[in-house]
Amino acid sequence: MSRIGVVVFWVLHWLPLAVLSRLGEVLGLVLYVFGNSRRRVVNTNLALCFPELDAAARGRLARRHFRVVGRSLLERGVVWWGSRERLARMVRVEGAERLRDLQAAGTPVILLAPHFVGLDMGGTRLTMNFDVVSVYSRQKNNPVLDRWLYHGRSRFGDQLLLARQDGVRSSVKAMKAGRPFYYLPDLDYGRRDAIFVPFFGVPAATITGLSRLARVAGAAVLPCVTRMLPGGAGYVVEIGERWSDFPSADVEADTRRMNAWLEGVVRTMPEQYYWVHRRFKTRPPGEVKFY
Repeated sequence: MSRIGVVVFWVLHWLPLAVLSRLGEVLGLVLYVFGNSRRRVVNTNLALCFPELDAAARGRLARRHFRVVGRSLLERGVVWWGSRERLARMVRVEGAERLRDLQAAGTPVILLAPHFVGLDMGGTRLTMNFDVVSVYSRQKNNPVLDRWLYHGRSRFGDQLLLARQDGVRSSVKAMKAGRPFYYLPDLDYGRRDAIFVPFFGVPAATITGLSRLARVAGAAVLPCVTRMLPGGAGYVVEIGERWSDFPSADVEADTRRMNAWLEGVVRTMPEQYYWVHRRFKTRPPGEVKFY
């Protein structure tokens, strides 16, 4: 993203959300038409995960996905520059009392926040009420984008953003000090610290960090899902009930449980999951590559 792009985002963020969302949907359809490589990734993912749908239905789902991706891109300007009051109106938080009760009891907390398109909007909204810890992946090839992503995630409160290489120790220390960990463990990060467990019935390289961190930190796991609402209705962050009997003594079973839970949430809003990511890039030995 160039500086000119940042200026465009800044200008657009002044628009009413209903107008901005429509423009974002148009941008998404443009990306669908001209983004050949990402369109192939999305189509491959949908064919693997929704074999019960015919090609026409998957095509409609793919176009809906690109529309919400376009929205999330343009509405990012509101994340970066929108006032506290506007963000509070745009993004409703449900279940915050569950997090506050655990904090009051001195219990470390992991917010399990999978990659739906509203992820950054929801994360920024939470920082208006809570000082959290999260893992930040630097955009080394795009310093302009890197600067503004960092700004959006740290502009409110006293946020702690860790580099991925900072590892487990810093995250655990922050949780024990009372910071909820806004944790995103659902992408394909390669073979390191990962096992193959099903996601929509397909073996997917999945990191085991949720189980391991919960055990080491003595942390409660609260699901945290951000939903993008239609048109100009904004977003809602849903903080769910604490997972019971987690972690178990079986790391693989815990990781399977995470993917099964995520699959259930994805089915409630399949267009909003991050299908542009090559979720099945890493394959078990001997298996053919999908992308």
